[in-house]
Amino acid sequence: MITFERFRKSLGRHRAVVDLSVTVARGEAVALLGPNGSGKTTTIKAAAGLIWPSAGAVRLGEPGRPSTDPQARALSSFLPQRVTFPDALTGREVVEFYRQLRDLDPSRSDAVLKFSALNGSSNRAVGTYSGGMTQRLGLAVAMLPNAPILLLDEPTASLDPDGICAFYSLLDERRQSGATVLFSSHQMGDVERLADRFIVLVEGRLVASFTQREIVGLLADRGFMRVRLERAVESLAARVGQIAPRTIAVGDELIVPGPARLRPDVLDLVRQGGGVIVGLTAEEGRLDRFYKDLVEPGGHP
Repeated sequence: MITFERFRKSLGRHRAVVDLSVTVARGEAVALLGPNGSGKTTTIKAAAGLIWPSAGAVRLGEPGRPSTDPQARALSSFLPQRVTFPDALTGREVVEFYRQLRDLDPSRSDAVLKFSALNGSSNRAVGTYSGGMTQRLGLAVAMLPNAPILLLDEPTASLDPDGICAFYSLLDERRQSGATVLFSSHQMGDVERLADRFIVLVEGRLVASFTQREIVGLLADRGFMRVRLERAVESLAARVGQIAPRTIAVGDELIVPGPARLRPDVLDLVRQGGGVIVGLTAEEGRLDRFYKDLVEPGGHP
């Protein structure tokens, strides 16, 4: 439903995105990750048809049409990173304006205002809204059409926990109906909760792409277990190292990196080697740490 074919965007001498080739399938949710300035917003705006490629192509739909084509743009709904509306308009007036632009049924206004939990404030001027309320209004506008493609740039920015829960619920509903989602986020909770696939951009270049299943496996390998013993046993680190080579001993503790599937065998080896276990903790690999390793200079999985 969304295809980038060697997409490149230059802004003067700065290359915002360089030769990006990615396809987002129908019904798939793909997260764009990367540090500030990595090209995430440029990529999403190109999919929304708001900017023209300097080279390559961005296509929407099946069959694919250039994202700047009006028929392609009609397939998508876009939420920008920074949402602004005229201060003098009420929330309902903003929603009504965009509903009429899309020529949608009047019932859609009530539906999205209910979702955004603005019913109690929808008749207040936008200028009185907090940042979180303005973000909720932006989400309401983005959800007005039942578009098959959702393009969301930092969709949960400024949202409180209730707003985030409401957003997740709505997006789950839209995905069950077959919607395709491309979104960016700095919130690892969003990524883990929503994405089928993760794409990492650094300085405008694609540096990694992982499916949810691949991430689960990679994070499992980055977990570790701490085994606290009644007393230190010098030979145990070497013994456990036969199946978990990165094992180290620190005083009366063994630190055993590696996937969870190794841990029962490790504990058996500890007991067979004379270790008396008095404490046991485990920590699984974390997506935020994995992401940090990817985007730092010289980073790798």
